Amino acid sequence: MSLIQVLMDQAATGSLLQPHVISRFTPAEIRESIQQLVSTEQMDLAHALGDAGLSLYPNSEDMLAIGGLLCIMRQEWAQAIELLSELITIQGENTQPFTLVMLVRALRCNLEPARALEVVRIGLAMYPDQLELVAESLALEDYSAAVAGSEQSH
Repeated sequence: MSLIQVLMDQAATGSLLQPHVISRFTPAEIRESIQQLVSTEQMDLAHALGDAGLSLYPNSEDMLAIGGLLCIMRQEWAQAIELLSELITIQGENTQPFTLVMLVRALRCNLEPARALEVVRIGLAMYPDQLELVAESLALEDYSAAVAGSEQSH
C-alpha cells in the first residue's frame, strides 16, 4: 500500500499522520508522496507530511530537500535557508546545482544578498557553466554595485 493510500485511509478515520504509520516508509517514499500531493494541489497535506518526515528523518537528504522546497513555497525563508544549508553540509561536493540555486533565492528573499553572493560563488566554483547560478551572480553583482553607488552618493 502506498503512503498516499495510507494517508487517505487515515484521513477517512480521522487519524491523520500518525508517526508510527509514517515511519514504515522511507524518506524517498515520503518525498515522492509529497511531490504527488503538491502536483495534485493538496498543499496542507503535503506540508503536514513534510513536517512529519523531517521529524522522523531530520538528517535525510530527501527530507531536507523536499522540506526546503516546501518552505520556499510557503515563503518561510529562514527555515528554507536552514534546511537547504544543512542539505549542502551533508552533500558537500556532491551538492546539486538546483539546491544551490534554491538556497541563493531563499537568501535573496530573506534580504541576505551578501550570503547569497557567497553561495553563488561557491556554486560557480563547482558548476562554472550552470546558467541559473551565472544569472544569480550577475543579478547580485548588479545589486551590490547599485547599493555601493547609492552609499557613495550619501
